[in-house]
Amino acid sequence: MSSIPQASLDLSIVIPAYNEAESLPELIEWISRVLSAYNWKYEIIVIDDGSEDQTAQVLHTLKKQYPALRAIRFLRNYGKSAALQSGFEAARGAVVITMDADLQDDPEEIPALYRMIRQEGYDLVSGWKYKRYDPLSKTLPSKLFNAVTRKLSGIPLHDFNCGLKAYRFEVVKSIEVYGEMHRYLPVIAKWAGFKRIGEKKVKHHPRRYGKTKFGIERFLFGFLDLLSIQFVSRFRKRPMHFFGGLGVLSFTIGAFITLWLIVYKLWALAHGLPYREVSEQPLFYLALTSIIIGFQLFLTGFLGEMVVSTVPKRHDYIIAETID
Repeated sequence: MSSIPQASLDLSIVIPAYNEAESLPELIEWISRVLSAYNWKYEIIVIDDGSEDQTAQVLHTLKKQYPALRAIRFLRNYGKSAALQSGFEAARGAVVITMDADLQDDPEEIPALYRMIRQEGYDLVSGWKYKRYDPLSKTLPSKLFNAVTRKLSGIPLHDFNCGLKAYRFEVVKSIEVYGEMHRYLPVIAKWAGFKRIGEKKVKHHPRRYGKTKFGIERFLFGFLDLLSIQFVSRFRKRPMHFFGGLGVLSFTIGAFITLWLIVYKLWALAHGLPYREVSEQPLFYLALTSIIIGFQLFLTGFLGEMVVSTVPKRHDYIIAETID
């Protein structure tokens, strides 16, 4: 924790945006109006995730009107996880709040989320869209998705994928989001050691402009990402514990079968009983396969340990422009 820099502001609002030129002026004005009632030093960070509309031009125009606005523009669309990671790296607030740019998240929730982090001691507070204005094609799969995530993660949240969340500064500086892992930020935070995770019912509004950027395939990818998080969180720093353990188990099973075949042959010879050569029995090939797989798994764990100790952290997205 000593390597984490100190926060220099009270609050950072991080907003990933993809083709949201129509909604951004209203959203920035709404946020600024809400925060004007508080004596907080704040910043609004918009990450333009390779938009193909006028989002970049709109951000340049808004910057002239709102000095607290900062923007990062990606060279192409890298996805929400990359946008959030870039925003987390740039954030300077003691509390970092994320929200979507489509005006479905309500900025009026920001003060309460801020207080839950600063005054109630939470590490992370996740919004719960208790009353959603989304079609059944989104809400029904989302319920299943959240139920599975609750079961596997042990975190009793109702809405893991809500874009409206609040984080302590140390949390966003300690975790890394990649792939499609943004859906599991509470899970990532928990595995990083931040266990004071709360939930707040938040208002949800119908989409006013454009259309959703996510299809039904996100739930399939989301499930695969959850399995990845469960594995990476447990064994990222100790892959030998996983692969080596499986390897030893597989090798032991193969060796035990081989030993049993040899002992049985010797016993049959000693008692004058008929027997088949060890190499002629199907169990011999099962044992041989098990020994080979065990050796390969053990070697995979060994190589994984070497990779973990030598590969530096890197990102694969390119920032085309920053607006400060």
